[in-house]
Amino acid sequence: MVRVAVAARLLRLQWQKGPGLRPAGTGAGSAPRRFAAGASAATPSRRLDLRGIYPPLATPFTSQGEVDYSRLEENLRLYSGIPFRGFVVQGSNGEFPYLTQQERLEVVRRVRQAMPKDKLLLAGTGCESTRGTIEMTAQMADKGADAALVVTPCYFRGSMTSAALIHHYKQVAEASPIPVILYSVPANTNLELPTDVVLSLAQHPNIVGIKDSGGNITRIGLLVHKTQHEDFQVLAGSAGFLLASYIVGAAGGICALANVLGSPVCQLEQLCCAGSWDEARALQHRLIEPNIAVTSKFGVPGLKQAMEWFGLNGGFCRSPLLPLSEAQVRELRQDFTSNGWL
Repeated sequence: MVRVAVAARLLRLQWQKGPGLRPAGTGAGSAPRRFAAGASAATPSRRLDLRGIYPPLATPFTSQGEVDYSRLEENLRLYSGIPFRGFVVQGSNGEFPYLTQQERLEVVRRVRQAMPKDKLLLAGTGCESTRGTIEMTAQMADKGADAALVVTPCYFRGSMTSAALIHHYKQVAEASPIPVILYSVPANTNLELPTDVVLSLAQHPNIVGIKDSGGNITRIGLLVHKTQHEDFQVLAGSAGFLLASYIVGAAGGICALANVLGSPVCQLEQLCCAGSWDEARALQHRLIEPNIAVTSKFGVPGLKQAMEWFGLNGGFCRSPLLPLSEAQVRELRQDFTSNGWL
């Protein structure tokens, strides 16, 4: 309990590291916005309003490679003081390809029980087959997921034409009891969901948004522009381009770095929504190197190591992922210390 209290206090105070920043309050991503709640005259009523920041939760493992559910639940308690809109489970940072079907469902169930009821739970339900994705989506909905985050099938990427992808996602969306969010992460799949596919699927009544992790701001801006009359929202897939994404109209972000620097990432969202662009730019600059470190440079092992420094439970990775070497740990730490976070 002492560790929980100390770590929670540390997470709440992260914003104090930088000049001109204010403590996170009730910004655009903090108030409950389930379905049409919180909509104004200027904001159309939505089936599911995704605005805000979501950490794609890491899955702690024990030294024997078992899912450490107690430490996962402890992380959720530590995050309770941060104004996240919700949480993502079974994303890339949750090591979902390494979990069994039973483990994937149990993670969703445990997280839903441990998190506040007014937060959204987005669950990665993507499988390589359409049938498998439909079954997984229904099962995760039964465990409490509010929406399904569906990654592109990619094993037969050469056959994943626009027609094949549109057919896949439409079949999933039509069978799904919960709204569907498209997930394009070409760094992991080597397959970017084509723009024409996204624009076509945005018209489907049960497809409500996309997490775009490609980092192409021109594309993100185009998706926002071309879907502005649809009930569809675009989420940035990384904290490294969060400011730029907000500038072109993104609704929020699913950011690996939010697992570590949750308060500053939420603060960046609030500064953007308030139009405080100078402060937002200064904060974005300080987040770029740590974000690169826990994503493209060191990946999940780097993310989990950084979480431990901030009093969170990163835990072990599941094989074949290996922990960082001593030299990598030093480099990772430098990326945080040089930007004032440690």
